[in-house]
Amino acid sequence: MADNRNEIALITGASRGIGAALALNLSSLGYHVILAARTVGALEELDDRIRENGGSASLLPLDVTDEVAIKKSCLEIFNRWKKIDLWVHTAIHAPALSPTDHIDSKELTKTLATNAIATSLLITNLSPLLKQSKHGKAVFFNDSTIQKKYHVAYGASKVAQLFLVNSWKSENQQNSLQIIIEEPAPMATKTREKFYPGEDKSKLADPETEAKLILNRILK
Repeated sequence: MADNRNEIALITGASRGIGAALALNLSSLGYHVILAARTVGALEELDDRIRENGGSASLLPLDVTDEVAIKKSCLEIFNRWKKIDLWVHTAIHAPALSPTDHIDSKELTKTLATNAIATSLLITNLSPLLKQSKHGKAVFFNDSTIQKKYHVAYGASKVAQLFLVNSWKSENQQNSLQIIIEEPAPMATKTREKFYPGEDKSKLADPETEAKLILNRILK
């Protein structure tokens, strides 16, 4: 296994689901993991699990829609570590399903702010830190459910998010920075449960298993 003791990984949306699973696995591989999310209690619980397993983490309470907070956090990261080797963006807002002609404007605004505009803010502010690494990687997630009816608010935000990511990827093809898009199998998460309440979870993938598969691919 590679020596990852000096590697810094940032997980935005680390409090639960695939974000928490990735954080646990990265810490077991020797990464120091920066855990970013709004829910401080969940971050503290995850930090306890990481430390029980012999890993190390730092907590970063953060609202990804707050540009001032993002800038302040990135400055703090630079002052302490000078770089980020791996950024995994799992923060997402899942709005209620709705027909296109019944979308709540406030919910659409919140969804676009969290899933699209926040992605742009994070790319702008984290890009310099990733480029400080000799092998910086940024990881995002596709979701095929956006092709289904009634997912229009969520789908619109994901299309915008992935357009940003793909553009950033194209613009960095000649650089050492890698931008990666993954798509996990459907998982038993709170986000999916919001879309499909009552779904048989026994047929869904476990986030821990998916996290291991994703890391096996992206850390080659």
